[in-house]
Amino acid sequence: MAYISQNMTDKKRILFLTRPICPPWDDAMKNFPYDIARNIKDFEIILLTCKPLANLPKNIIQKNIYSSPKWNWVQKIKSYIFPFKEIFIKKAKNFDILHSFFTPTKLNVFALGLLIRDKKLKTIQTITTLREDLYSNKDIKKILYSDIIITYSDYAKDKLEKLGFTNIKRIYPGIDMNLYSPALKNQELMKRYSISENNFVINFTGEYVRLGAIDDVVESFIELAKKFPNFHLQLACRIKNQADAKKKEEVVAKLKSVGCFEKVSILDDQSYKMSDVYNLCDVSIFPVRDMKGKFDIPLAVIEAMACGKPVIASNIERLRYFLNDKNSILIEPGDREALKEKILYLYNNPEARRELGEKGMKFARENFGIMKIVKDYEKIYKDIITN
Repeated sequence: MAYISQNMTDKKRILFLTRPICPPWDDAMKNFPYDIARNIKDFEIILLTCKPLANLPKNIIQKNIYSSPKWNWVQKIKSYIFPFKEIFIKKAKNFDILHSFFTPTKLNVFALGLLIRDKKLKTIQTITTLREDLYSNKDIKKILYSDIIITYSDYAKDKLEKLGFTNIKRIYPGIDMNLYSPALKNQELMKRYSISENNFVINFTGEYVRLGAIDDVVESFIELAKKFPNFHLQLACRIKNQADAKKKEEVVAKLKSVGCFEKVSILDDQSYKMSDVYNLCDVSIFPVRDMKGKFDIPLAVIEAMACGKPVIASNIERLRYFLNDKNSILIEPGDREALKEKILYLYNNPEARRELGEKGMKFARENFGIMKIVKDYEKIYKDIITN
């Protein structure tokens, strides 16, 4: 007898343990599980939200446990209390699989450890990054507890297997290729940011403080803009904290002091679609100095590729697991001369720019399409239920 019935009430239930699933859709830690949930067919998915979401499939069960879309300590505690109450206080079998999308920490693993005493409950962790900047190998062994551990990257998979883990699967993060694909330039955005058809637009989607890239980006652009008046820079960087806000002020002051500020678009108010931002640019750059605290697979790189944009990125071990000379241009971290040189190469060679963009787009579509990723997760769910 098959383990899944066509009757909705017989479908196995999976609790997605996540940040609040709700607008604004500006955070991959909630966008990704939301996209998976919307496309899963053979299971019931329990989503933790802060207000009802419309137009979801019938096999999604919403639990409005959160009071805000902000991921603060109050919300975190609520995420732990909900499954604890369901399992140990109500003593009801409300789900068969607990799938955590949190980056593991000692605190949340302690809280979740109380839940996995129920041996009938199958557990899965999706790991965006191992946070090697915070945790030793000994720590990592303690905070990974699930029946199946899914990593974003082969880098993390290889690392865990060397540490002795045998229950590791690598599944890339997925993006909706209907949203991220080549498209006409958004004329309203061009007008808002004074971008003309003659501009050569360089995009950086990253962060002001973390990753250590912003000074390299800005200083390189200033040098290029002095020689090429048609160059334009997009800084699509979110303000996540006071340090980011302060760094943004420094960047703006620097650009104004050298007379380049009018050649720069600063996008940080989410009043646009990121696909429109990528489709405005001629090249997207990701010249980070490190990946501390960042997803192993930065979606800013994959989304730009999916839009057919050539990518220049840093030659860092974690990035080399999916980037290479065939789908991108790699430069050494902190090498501003190489960054300028490669930007100029793509500027002066439209055919090379087009060819690299097409190769990157093909790579993104073959490996990161959300429907492919959903099939991979469905197989994991079916395997863990039947084993």
